[in-house]
Order: sequence, then structure tokens, then C-alpha cells
Amino acid sequence: MTATVHRIRTDVVGALAELDEETAAARLAKPDVVHHTQQAHDRLFTDPGRLSPALRRAIAARVAEQHGAGPLADHHRGPDAVDLTVATADPSVAALVRHADLLSLAPALVTPEDVAALAEAGLDADGVVLLAQVVAVTAYEARLVTGLRLLSGHDDGAPAGGALLPDDLAARRAYAPDTAPNGLPAPRAFTRDLLGWLPWVEPIPVEELTEEHRAAFAGKSEGAYFRLLARQTGVLTARTQIDHAVFLTRLGLPRAERELAAAVTSKVNDCVFCASVHARKAAQLSKRPQDVDRLLAAEVTRGPAWAPGDLSALSAGQDERWAAVVDLAAALAASPSRATSAQVDRLRDLGLEPLELLDLVLSVAFFSWANRLMLTLGEPHTPADSGVPHDSGVPHAGPTTTPTTGDPR
Repeated sequence: MTATVHRIRTDVVGALAELDEETAAARLAKPDVVHHTQQAHDRLFTDPGRLSPALRRAIAARVAEQHGAGPLADHHRGPDAVDLTVATADPSVAALVRHADLLSLAPALVTPEDVAALAEAGLDADGVVLLAQVVAVTAYEARLVTGLRLLSGHDDGAPAGGALLPDDLAARRAYAPDTAPNGLPAPRAFTRDLLGWLPWVEPIPVEELTEEHRAAFAGKSEGAYFRLLARQTGVLTARTQIDHAVFLTRLGLPRAERELAAAVTSKVNDCVFCASVHARKAAQLSKRPQDVDRLLAAEVTRGPAWAPGDLSALSAGQDERWAAVVDLAAALAASPSRATSAQVDRLRDLGLEPLELLDLVLSVAFFSWANRLMLTLGEPHTPADSGVPHDSGVPHAGPTTTPTTGDPR
């Protein structure tokens, strides 16, 4: 008990959420999530890198504001925070902030050319991953703060998001090439089929992996995705432990519904790759493939900057419990969040316990992080049945590298 209390003594997310007793107790059932979330936060804003910690905090404050998480934005603003209004007079800083805005608000619009252009702003491969993690982790924490505040009875009303994307970015449609860089077809529809993923940024070569790198993604493959994220080893170490604690524990929401929430979040963010992995798991665990396929086939209308419109189609045709789970997950995944206390009350009325509600928030928050990495650091492809081998593709930047297949989470 003493060790657990010590591990969760520092808890920025919990403090900002102003937890009630029930929600605080539920979080204690998954102390590794609390501890490693704080570890990711600490490493993200203190580890060395091309971006100064003060600039990282300024970008994080901007992202939190965009996601409607005012308390988190205020946390990142401090006496040493960079004033982005002034700093963006520097073209390099302006390019970084523009990319961060795109990754934050419309990750499905990011192209390999956008990522390649970051080199002109002074970022090497390590810096590209660091910028992606600053935005993605902040999107994760924003949903934790928003979701936990709702569970704790703080209905802050509809949050006001930050600035919209400029017209040239808002006019884009999702990046959707016909073929991946390795010449294989790119998936054009949501599916439960196995897909592959190719990076746009060079991962750490297998022969250069250290024991520290490997420990950071223990239990995962040495595919391109984790070797790429290992460029920010401390954040990846925390992320791997959060993943295990959210999705592989027995306590809480049935695992099929955690995977369902991951698939819903991926639909909202338009991440075909993540949706394929977690829809497949949801179907296997629930033994309800038709219901999962109904979710995947649902059309989400898109407005400027590829923002999702009406999300109700995602829950259409589901039973009462799954419809309620899908509705809250989709609303919390939106940027900014659309989740309401009424949606939480509906789930409570259906019998969901505090730990189950917590798991739902955690699942959406984690995939708000994961989607932003998968969508903006690489792209999916349909594996070949024969002919071109899976490891023959060349990413947009860097030499030939083994792609990721299966579950990269």
C-alpha cells in the first residue's frame, strides 16, 4: 500500500480533474495508469531535445485549449512559457506550430510532405517524433481531464476550442493515396482485415537498438512503429505501461468494450489502421462481428478541416448498452469534446460501475494519443497475398525498413 501511495503522489491529471471519492477510488484500482501518465508528462516536458521545454509547454497549452481542456491549458502556461504570438514571427517556429495545429485538430489530413517539410524547420527524426508526442500526449491528457471531470460531477458545459485551422489546411480532405510507398494498395474503407503500416520517418535500425530501447516497448514487436517511437524512449516507456494497464487488465469494463471504444475513437479520427486492429479484437472478444461491422460501415460526415459532423450514425442499430458506450466514446473523441453528463448518467442507469466508466474514458483518451501518431508518422497498406514481400517497401524518408503489421498500439 505504501508503495502505491508513493507512486501516485504526483498526479497532475487528477488534480486538474478535481476528482470525487468514487472516481478517485476507481483510479486507485489502476495505479499504473496514474503513475505512468505522470511519467509520460514529466519526461515529455523535461527530456532533452530539439524543442525547448518552454516551447513544448506553449504548444501543449495551445493544443489543450483546442481540445477544450481549459484547466490543462492553464497548467502549461507559466512565467517561462513561450509567447507563441511573438515566437511565430520566426518562420521555423511558425512552421512547427502550423504542423502541431494540423496534428492536433485534423490528423487525418497530414501528408508525408508535411512531415518532410519539418526538416526545413530544423527538426531531425528525433525532433519529429518529439513534436508528435507533445501534441498526442496532450490530446490524451485533455480527454482524461475532461472525462474525469464529467465522472466527478463537474459538467463544465460545451468547451470552447481554440483557433481553427487556416483556410488552406481546412480545405483539405483526408490523405488517401491509391497505393502505399511500397506499391501495395492503400486501404480506402474501414475493415477488420489485417493491415500493414509504413513509416514516413526513419525508425531506429534494429542493429542500433539498445537494451533501453527494447525495454521501452517490452511485449511489443520490433516493427517500424515502435522503433520509431523509441526515438523518445522515456515517453514510449510510459506509454507501453499505460497501454498494458488500460487494455490488458481484468478489472473494469469488459475488454471487448474497451476495444470497441478504441475502434470508435479511430472512426472519429479517421484512422483506418487503428480501427482495423481494434474492431477485429472487439469482434473476437464480444463474438458480435456483425455489430462491429455495422459500426465500421457507419458514415461520419465531414466538415471543414475534416471535422466530424453528426456522430449518431456510429451507434445506430446497436443494443442499448453498446449504443450508450459508443455515443460517449464518440463524443469524448471529438475535438473539442462533445461528451456530456447526460451521457454519463445514461451509462450509470444501465449499470456501469465507476471503474467501468473510468475504463471507457481511458480507452478513448489512449486512442486519441495513438491515432495521432499512426496518422501523422506513417500510412497503412493492404498486405500482399503473394508477390511483393511485406518488408520491401521504402518509406517516404529514409532507407528500406520493415513495416509494422498486426497490433502496433
